[in-house]
Amino acid sequence: MIKDRNIIVHGLQSLDSPIGSNCINIAYEFSKQNKVLYVNYALDRITSIKQKANPLVIKRKNILRNKQPDLIQINDNMWNLYPRTILESINQIGFKPLVSSLNKINNKRFAAKIKEAIDKLGFKDFILFNDSDFYRGLHLNELLHPALSVYYTRDNMRATHYFRKHGAYYEDKIMKKSDLVVSNSFYLNNIAKKQNPNSIYVGQGCDISLFDDDLIEEIPEDIKKIKNPIIGYIGALKSSRLSIETIEFIAKSKSEWSIVLVGPEDDLFKTSSLHKYSNVHFLGTKKMDELPSYLKAFTIAINPQSLNPLTIGNYPRKIDEYLAMGKPTVATLTETMKVFKNQTYLAETNEDYVKLIDLAIKENSKEKEQNRKDFAKTHSWENNVSEIYKAFEKVLNNR
Repeated sequence: MIKDRNIIVHGLQSLDSPIGSNCINIAYEFSKQNKVLYVNYALDRITSIKQKANPLVIKRKNILRNKQPDLIQINDNMWNLYPRTILESINQIGFKPLVSSLNKINNKRFAAKIKEAIDKLGFKDFILFNDSDFYRGLHLNELLHPALSVYYTRDNMRATHYFRKHGAYYEDKIMKKSDLVVSNSFYLNNIAKKQNPNSIYVGQGCDISLFDDDLIEEIPEDIKKIKNPIIGYIGALKSSRLSIETIEFIAKSKSEWSIVLVGPEDDLFKTSSLHKYSNVHFLGTKKMDELPSYLKAFTIAINPQSLNPLTIGNYPRKIDEYLAMGKPTVATLTETMKVFKNQTYLAETNEDYVKLIDLAIKENSKEKEQNRKDFAKTHSWENNVSEIYKAFEKVLNNR
């Protein structure tokens, strides 16, 4: 157990973002036993111009003009820093020496503002926890001198279109420079081990408190009228991550099944042939607190991931949510999904999906539902951070 330490957390997600993040959950968990400074990413020049109407950008500009405070206390043990600086936008520059030079300047600006907060809070002998921020965090070790530097990889960022130009190069560099790399999937851990022998798989946390049968009083009207069995998916409908072909194969193979998709569609989903099937139902975006009531109506939950560099190593948190409601779940077999091999049905082909959904319907029982719920509870943020602490201690104790 890491206790009564000072921990600085920074990454790709700001604390005021409307989108959730592993890093945010982990930081709050850290703050139960330690003092935490959560550092938002600094505003970059292009974003300040192109997104000037964005409320988050407006807020940061007000902070830059000293109209709002840059350091805010969140709870008894946690503070949030909005770095009062502008960074140069470098990601789309092709000439690597220029990227490197500007990135050093950005790191110095970023580090200077973190150092001001460190001094103000009196942080000593701190742990630096970096969530996938391989640009802004590359030189922080030598600029801030942490007692322990930790790089956290929880998604295959180097495979995204945005980071494709320089991501792998800079992520490899920061992994080598860090004292420790922790990851939430075996696939990402294998990538990390090629750069740093102190690379440890720590699993994934999930807040499943909403996904409780006892909290759900009614099924929403738009899904209540859909006939059973309901084969459902909850989440963003992104063609880069989900297989339209697999969903169509299921719908075509079993016209008596209702395929229900809950979430916003990207352009390819909007124009896909899925919309021509009478047994495929698009229910659109729902609020987070509404999702459990839709999941409760599912007979079977699915996660028909495409297999590509973006998805092959990611940890699908929705699986824990599905299992927390006891739902029989059929998902694409990946290295990460092997963690769930005893609680889910894992498909390698479109034909597998149809066979396994049919099997899952026939095999389901109250006992299996309870086993799934019990397993999901083991993936709490408390347990996840406990594994992260063990990784910290392993490196600190070996010094």
